[in-house]
Amino acid sequence: MIHPHIRWNSLLVAVLVGIVVVVVVWWAGPGALGGTEAPQGTVTPATVSVPADCANSGAKETVEFEFGSQNHTGSLDACGHDKGDKVDILVPTGIGSGTADVHLADVNVGDSPLRRPVGLVLLALSCISGAVYAFLVQRGPRRPTVAA
Repeated sequence: MIHPHIRWNSLLVAVLVGIVVVVVVWWAGPGALGGTEAPQGTVTPATVSVPADCANSGAKETVEFEFGSQNHTGSLDACGHDKGDKVDILVPTGIGSGTADVHLADVNVGDSPLRRPVGLVLLALSCISGAVYAFLVQRGPRRPTVAA
């Protein structure tokens, strides 16, 4: 039972703030909960020509590949391959001459369709937890009752 000395307006404020937070994140769109669009391009086989050690931060390997009946060199954002390894890369659309930035084809970049609903559910649960905490703080400690 709720004690009469609890101020309902403080509990109501916590609930309303939680609802406002969830609605604002919902209207902000998919970007509010993270995620990027997957890069577009064509999957092409490539050969690692200059491997990179994974001990270095931001390591990039150099790969050679054929695209559009021309030989190209690419900067691959990966590490740990040996020289001569065959990898499948994603060549961006509109590749020109020179070194192109490429990605491994089997890496899933972007977000899953469940990211947004799960994120909103977790956000709503955290808002509910905050409201319950505000209620418990406002109520104060309970005094034990002695059985007669």
